[in-house]
Amino acid sequence: MKKRVAILISGRGSNMRSLMAAASAPDFPAEIALVISNIGSAAGIQFAADAGIATEIVPHKAYESREAFDRAVSAHLEEAKIDIVCLAGFMRILSDWFASRWQGRMINIHPSLLPLFKGTHVHEQALQAGVRVSGCTVHFVVPELDAGPIIAQATVPVKSDDTPETLAARVLVEEHKLYPAALKLLAEGKVRLEAGRAVFSC
Repeated sequence: MKKRVAILISGRGSNMRSLMAAASAPDFPAEIALVISNIGSAAGIQFAADAGIATEIVPHKAYESREAFDRAVSAHLEEAKIDIVCLAGFMRILSDWFASRWQGRMINIHPSLLPLFKGTHVHEQALQAGVRVSGCTVHFVVPELDAGPIIAQATVPVKSDDTPETLAARVLVEEHKLYPAALKLLAEGKVRLEAGRAVFSC
C-alpha cells in the first residue's frame, strides 16, 4: 500500500513538481494525495490541480493565531488520511503543536548543509562565510526551526564568481533529486525518527 503524501507550499512548488514526477513512477512507494497552500495565488496550486491532485487553499491571514491556522491545516491532512507531510517552500514557521502532532511523519528540504545556515537568505550566508561547498538537506521537522534530524544531504561546489542566484540554481538541481530519494526512504520505512535521531534500516 502506497503512503499518502501531502505537500505544503507557498509558491511555485518546484520541489513539489519533482516529488510529483517521482511519485508518477509505478514502483514509487508513495502517492501525492493532497497539496495545500497558504497563498491562493501560488502557482504550484494550479499545477497540482491540473495534474488531478486534490488541492486546498488555507489562507493563514484568516486565523487569529499560528496554532489556529496549523490546526486547520492538520484537519485537512487528517481528513485526507495523510501518512507523510512534505514541506516544499512552505513559508510559515510552524507552531510547536503542529510540529509535535506530525513529528516523525513530516519532512522538509532546506537549501544548505545543515546545521550550517539556518533560516532564510542561506545562499547569501554561505557566500559571506566563504565556504567552498554548499548543498541541501532533507530533515525531519521538529519544533525548533531547521534543527530536525538529517535524513539526506547533497553537495555542490561554491565557485569564486558565484552570486546568491547562481548558487541557488546549482543547489536547486540537487534538491530536485534529493527530496524524492529521501521521501522514498521514509515511505519504505527505511528511515524513522527515534529518540531525536534519524535511524536507518536496510
